[in-house]
Amino acid sequence: MKTTTIPPLRVSPELRREAEAVLREGETLSGFMLESLQESIARRRDQQEFIERGLKSAAKARSTGQYVTADDVVKQLAGRLKKARATSTSRTRG
Repeated sequence: MKTTTIPPLRVSPELRREAEAVLREGETLSGFMLESLQESIARRRDQQEFIERGLKSAAKARSTGQYVTADDVVKQLAGRLKKARATSTSRTRG
């Protein structure tokens, strides 16, 4: 695979010191920067997909007139959380 470079990044000495201070053993500043960039790209893609799903869902609700109340959503989420905690607890005990 052919590689390319990203433009140099000018930062304050303080920011560089802070970045170097959080490096893990054996980790380079370049490696940290690459990982940070990859994670930021993934997070932005996830955010965009989330927004697109929300807009699609809102359009569907408007066109069908079928909405879910906030109380119903909270109840469903509480049920999922309770189930997840029960599963987690049973794994810990077993």
